[in-house]
Amino acid sequence: MAGEDASAGEARVAVEAVFREERGLLLASLVRRFGDLDLAEEVTSEAIEAALRHWPAEGVPARPGAWLLTTARRRAVDRLRRDQAYAARLAVLSADAERADPAPAADAQGPGELPDERLQLFFTCTHPALAAEDRTALTLRCLAGLTTPEVARAFLVPTATMAQRIVRAKKKIREARIPFRVPGPDELPQRLPGVLQVVYSVFTEGYAASSGPRLQRLDLAEEAIRLARILHRLLPAERESAGLLALLLLVHARRDARTGPEGEPVLLEDQDRGCWDRPMIEEGRALVVRALTGGPAGPYGVQAAIAALHDEAADVAATDWPQIVALYDVLRTLTPSPVVEVNRAVAVAMRDGPGAGLALLDALAGEPRLRAYPPYAVARGDLLSRLGRDGEAADAYRAALELAGTEPERAALRRKLGE
Repeated sequence: MAGEDASAGEARVAVEAVFREERGLLLASLVRRFGDLDLAEEVTSEAIEAALRHWPAEGVPARPGAWLLTTARRRAVDRLRRDQAYAARLAVLSADAERADPAPAADAQGPGELPDERLQLFFTCTHPALAAEDRTALTLRCLAGLTTPEVARAFLVPTATMAQRIVRAKKKIREARIPFRVPGPDELPQRLPGVLQVVYSVFTEGYAASSGPRLQRLDLAEEAIRLARILHRLLPAERESAGLLALLLLVHARRDARTGPEGEPVLLEDQDRGCWDRPMIEEGRALVVRALTGGPAGPYGVQAAIAALHDEAADVAATDWPQIVALYDVLRTLTPSPVVEVNRAVAVAMRDGPGAGLALLDALAGEPRLRAYPPYAVARGDLLSRLGRDGEAADAYRAALELAGTEPERAALRRKLGE
């Protein structure tokens, strides 16, 4: 009995590992073949259930991903045979997809080649016809493999609301007959930034959670890195895909030093740099070179270069602040935004002193988008404190406290006010 339980446990672990790694590829292959995301998800779930029944007794197959794909395809064919009306509708969708993208299926590709179905699913889930919030939700659900409740928690909405959002996105894809294909060379420059932005948004929520008991959502950050890796492997010639992956790696390398024993935030200047993930930093630095070579830099490549300068420095004093300010000057021309200006002001303060940085922050006081942005108030408080203007600093920290989303941030701000 104990042996059977152990086998079942091992099989479940194997299924979960395969599912985590290959969900996107499995779904993409099924959607390409059958033209329907709902059907693909349903038969994928059935294949997982079948694996949990068979693998404990028969053993984990040599190619578990292929086993799941074959099982899911058979379930899909059986379902279509039973439901002729459903099959007829899918035939129309499949015909549209073939006309839009006559590329050979994965089965026709050579061994060891990465099939492009995942890339097609990326662009389907992030089609501009979908609302921005729906694109992110669908990407997390289909490509990152998060459950609907997990996606809902990530974006602070009820599960029912997120379920409706995902259903709405799938319905839009179906009714608008959004093609399951990679955009052509003429479309890719317009479409790729949206895909990269979705992955970056997922990472941002993982890096700095918008609410909850923890400062970081490491699960989300790591899923975003996994998605960025897939994108980079599938689009190796796109320098901004290299830039995005570099940025995520260089920032995530500091994860263990960003919080203290009680989960409290630790400022960059106070972090134990010996805890930073050096192999991840080296990988990110190599990608930065690729992102910045061969043409004008893109915004993710520039941000990655800034992150690399932070990671290369022995401490805050040794950081190349003039170069960081210069990179922010480039970034503000590529993607002008109040957030970029706040970050640039902090870098100027490190280069030229707190007074210079505070003057730049005060010049942004009328920007409406910064009124609900806690880092702006925190940055003002820190610079005012460094200038000895404690009363004004306390006011800034109180403003930040009202906006802070996570309990660790609130606790840190209360300590600052106590000081």
